[in-house]
Amino acid sequence: MRTSRTVVAVRLGAAVLLGAALLAGCGPSGASDASMSRAPSDAPTATGDTPAPPPPSPSQSQSQSPSQGQSQSPSRNDAAETLVRVTRTGGFAGQTHTLVVKGDGSWTRLDVKAQPTGTGKQSPQELDALRAALAKADFAHLPRVSSGGPVIYDGYAYTFVHGGFEVASDQGSMPPALTAVLDALPPFTG
Repeated sequence: MRTSRTVVAVRLGAAVLLGAALLAGCGPSGASDASMSRAPSDAPTATGDTPAPPPPSPSQSQSQSPSQGQSQSPSRNDAAETLVRVTRTGGFAGQTHTLVVKGDGSWTRLDVKAQPTGTGKQSPQELDALRAALAKADFAHLPRVSSGGPVIYDGYAYTFVHGGFEVASDQGSMPPALTAVLDALPPFTG
């Protein structure tokens, strides 16, 4: 009986602290500062409809992925833009290697200390194949960590970073879309 009273007291204390924290963030009328600073166009209409999203900025409306039918033309920033970064760890020797491929197709191999161990440049066809594989993989909708496949002893674990998304998978749980990305990459070792 004493344990349940202690639990109730702890929960009540937590509720009081949460309520105090919420009230501290409220303005004089009881509305939070965030809702007080909301622009009138963001407010729901009298019928209760939610407001329409703001129109896309010019840079958003002009950028389309190659899968949407427009080819990407190389820009001056392609050499600085990281297209994809893939780190492979494990294997029989337990090594770590990273590949960084830039938007212009140039790539760098890095060792575990992030020291360059090789460089090169993909052909335009190889770069197109990599871009197509990355678009098809749809990183925004991949699970952040793929698991559940068979355990491969002395296998590899991979971490992919592309388009602001990071996904990880071990060799036995690799989704086919990520396997296609691996196939389009330069080799991890020289």
